[in-house]
Amino acid sequence: MKIYLVGGSVRDEILGLPVTDHDYVVVGSTPDDMVRLGYRPVGKDFPVFLHPQSQEQYALARTERKVSRGYKGFEVYASPEVTLREDLARRDLTINAIAKDPDGNIIDPFDGVADLEAGLLRHISPAFTEDPVRVLRTARFAARFGFHIAPETLALMNEMVHNGEVDALVPERVWQEFARGLMEHKPSRMFYALRECSALTRIMPEVDALFGVPQPAQYHPEIDTGVHVMMVIDHAASRNYSLPVRFASLTHDLGKGTTPPEEWPRHVGHEIRSVKLVRDLCERIRTPNDARDLALLVARYHGDVHRAAELRPATIANMLQGVDAYRKPERFEEFLQSCSCDFHGRPGYAEKPYPQAGRLREALAAARSVDAGAIATELTRSIADSTRLPAAINARVSEARINEIKARLA
Repeated sequence: MKIYLVGGSVRDEILGLPVTDHDYVVVGSTPDDMVRLGYRPVGKDFPVFLHPQSQEQYALARTERKVSRGYKGFEVYASPEVTLREDLARRDLTINAIAKDPDGNIIDPFDGVADLEAGLLRHISPAFTEDPVRVLRTARFAARFGFHIAPETLALMNEMVHNGEVDALVPERVWQEFARGLMEHKPSRMFYALRECSALTRIMPEVDALFGVPQPAQYHPEIDTGVHVMMVIDHAASRNYSLPVRFASLTHDLGKGTTPPEEWPRHVGHEIRSVKLVRDLCERIRTPNDARDLALLVARYHGDVHRAAELRPATIANMLQGVDAYRKPERFEEFLQSCSCDFHGRPGYAEKPYPQAGRLREALAAARSVDAGAIATELTRSIADSTRLPAAINARVSEARINEIKARLA
């Protein structure tokens, strides 16, 4: 029985990056041997065990054989006869197929260290095409490390798109990989990589449709909507914003992809069209509620936020109500962050001031100073007809909030 440290922890150690999780491969052992040594079995699809003290994962060396479409369509074979090289050969990229023995010696049968030094993402074998998740993972690694994808690997990714293998991706895994990619330092690299292999139009066509769509040059020096959205998500990443903010930044302009070409470069009403597209996309890839809800609000209201200095107090009050800012002030802050990313995500705008956000924060503070409970108590005493009471309270609270906003922003 021999134990090797493998995968991402070895890769990141070589790159000098922080290592938080360790994965191990066990060669020459059986499930019964592991249980006798106190390891706890947890693997459903293949033999994985948790160390009795550290709780880190130890997997028996295994090989895989493709038996059906999709990333779960594999038959796994684990036995004491499977070698370390055979186990490493089933992995996706050479940089993920490096191992280290207990003495600290590096085992690198597929030249992954050289590819790390060259900044290259390269597949190990033609078996790369058997798992459609590898298209997403490779694009995500491009975002994480800033590496280039080897031409031969990109050709295989194209093949997986055109033969329909990527269509077997399940929604939950699509969201998982996109979410991880959005949280990288330069998430745009993931989307550019997916476009390069034609996968984006199959997996997230609403985003792919934005490329090549012009915008008014006086507001968008970058002109191309797709390029703008990539700059927006990179700006969100540069500010270390949350995943919901980054997702909302990605999807805020989806409606521009459906503007008839004869109306270019203007996109009248794109906000409403964006809302429907965002809702459909979120349903298709099973986006979590917090990211979906923020994305819908940003798609609908980002244009109004940009015009905050021109809006009447009543319009601002209605928007605050519409985005549920009174009950969810933390989400309102994320909402403003997403809108600011939209503003800053264009050439020369990264450090420009965005007073609209501050103005709306002031408006919310003013509106929240209204004591709705006191108003309700007062009206309850003066209105005998209880059926009229809710509408009367809402009207009086709304009026008071508008007056407070007007006074604060004067």
